Amino acid sequence: MLTELNRILGLAQKLGAEYADARYVSITQEPVSVSTDGAPQISVSKSTGLGLRVLVDGAWGFAATPYLDPRSLEKTADEAVKIAYASALCKKGDGVFLEPLEPKRARWQTPCKVDPFSVKPEEKVEFLTDVVESAKKVPGVFRATASIMSYREEKEFMSTDGRQIEQTIVHSGGSVSVMARGEGDVQSRSFADYAGGGFEFVESLDLKAKAEALADEAVKLLKAPVCPTGITDVVMGGSMVALQIHESCGHPIELDRVVGQEATFAGTSFLTPEKKGSFRYGSQSVNIVADATAPGGLGSFGYDDEGVEAQCVDIVREGIFTDYLTSRELAPLFDQESNGTMRAVGWENIPLVRMTNINLEPGDWTVDEIIKDTKEGIFVDTPKSWSLDDKRLNFHFGQEIAYEIKDGSLGRMLKNPAHTGMTPDFWNSCDAVAGKDEWRIWGTPGCAKGEPVQVIHVGHGATPARFRKVKVGVEA
Repeated sequence: MLTELNRILGLAQKLGAEYADARYVSITQEPVSVSTDGAPQISVSKSTGLGLRVLVDGAWGFAATPYLDPRSLEKTADEAVKIAYASALCKKGDGVFLEPLEPKRARWQTPCKVDPFSVKPEEKVEFLTDVVESAKKVPGVFRATASIMSYREEKEFMSTDGRQIEQTIVHSGGSVSVMARGEGDVQSRSFADYAGGGFEFVESLDLKAKAEALADEAVKLLKAPVCPTGITDVVMGGSMVALQIHESCGHPIELDRVVGQEATFAGTSFLTPEKKGSFRYGSQSVNIVADATAPGGLGSFGYDDEGVEAQCVDIVREGIFTDYLTSRELAPLFDQESNGTMRAVGWENIPLVRMTNINLEPGDWTVDEIIKDTKEGIFVDTPKSWSLDDKRLNFHFGQEIAYEIKDGSLGRMLKNPAHTGMTPDFWNSCDAVAGKDEWRIWGTPGCAKGEPVQVIHVGHGATPARFRKVKVGVEA
C-alpha cells in the first residue's frame, strides 16, 4: 500500500501542495449481542479506503476515496488541492504553517494474546447466552442483555515529511445490562469495559458472575429509598470517576475547542488560554495525565494521524492546569510541539484533536480507608445520565446505585442518585484518591465529536475518590 500512498503524495505536490499526508485505513468490526427477549444479533463490517490531507498557501484541503486505482488517486489528489486553494481565499492571517518532522519509519501494534476475530460468532453467542441466563434466573429481572465488541484497525500513514508509519490496533470488550421491574418502578444495573487487547480481556471480565450480582442489585433497588437531596460528601466508584474525567476534563482540554475551531456536542471550553500553567483546576490531590502509551488503554497507539509519536503529558499537576491536547498546527500557539493527539475515525474523515487515555493518577488511600474516614455521605457508582453546558463548566450526572455512608460505614442502598456542580469547584473538593491497587483504565468506545460525527475509542484511568460538600439528589 505504500506505493499508492507515495503516488498520491507526489500527485498532490505536483498540484501545488506544500505539505501532504495520506492514510490507508482498514477497519473490521464484529459486534455480537444476546438478549433475553430477542434473537442474537451478529454483524460484521469492514471499511477500507484512503484519506488525503494537503496544505496549500496556509490552508487545509481534504479528500478521500475507497478506490485505489490510478484514476481515483488522481481525482482525490485534485479534489483535496482544489479544496485547499478555495480555503486559502478566506483564511485568517498567514494561515497554517507546520514545522517539518524528521523522516522516520516505524511499526506499532496492540499487544494481543487471542485474536478476537479467531473466536467464532457462535462461540460468542454461547458465551453471552450464559451471561444473560445467569441474570435472568434472579426473580424480578425481566430483561438482560450482554454484548461483545471486537475491533481491528490496520493503518498505513505516509507524509511528505518522510514519515512512514504502520499500525495495527485491536480492541475488545464486553457489557451486561439488567433491568428489574416491580412495585411501580423499573431499575437497571449495568457493567461495561473495553481495552486494547484480544479476547483474553473479555474472558477476564467474568461477565457471568457480574450479571448475577447486578441482577440482585437491580431487584433490591426497587425497594430502596430514593437518594435524599442536599449537600454531602460523595465517594465515587472508579467507573463514575472515569465519566467525570471524560466530560469535565477530557473535552475541555481539546485545544481546537478552546480556540473555536470545533464546537459540536456541547463543545467549547472554560479552560481558556490564559489559564494554562496557573489555573487551579483541582485540589493538590488531583493529578491528571494524557497517556497514549498506557498498556491496555483504549486510547493507546504508537503514532497519531499526523505521524507524531504517542506521549504521556501532564494535564493537571497537584491541581494546577498545565497543558492541552494539541496538534502540529495548534501547539505553536504556546511555543511547543504537538503532543500527538490528532486522530481520525476511519479513512473518510479528517483528523481532529481527540482524547487519548485521560487518567487520574492514583493516590495513597484505599477505598476502605476513604469510607472509614467519611462521617456522613454517599457512595455512588456506574453512570446513568449526564448533562453539561457548552463550556463544560456546569454539569449534572446521575448514577445507577448509591449507598449511604454513616460514621465510616456503608449503610442503606439508595436509588436514583445524582449530583451537580461546577467543574473547578468539584475537583477542588477532592481530598482523597485511592491507590494503584484499585486503579484501572476504563474503556470508552463512544466518544463523539465533529461534523460529520466521528465516534472514537478513548480510555480513562480512574480509581475511587472522595469529593467534599457536593450537591446531591434527584432534584440536584
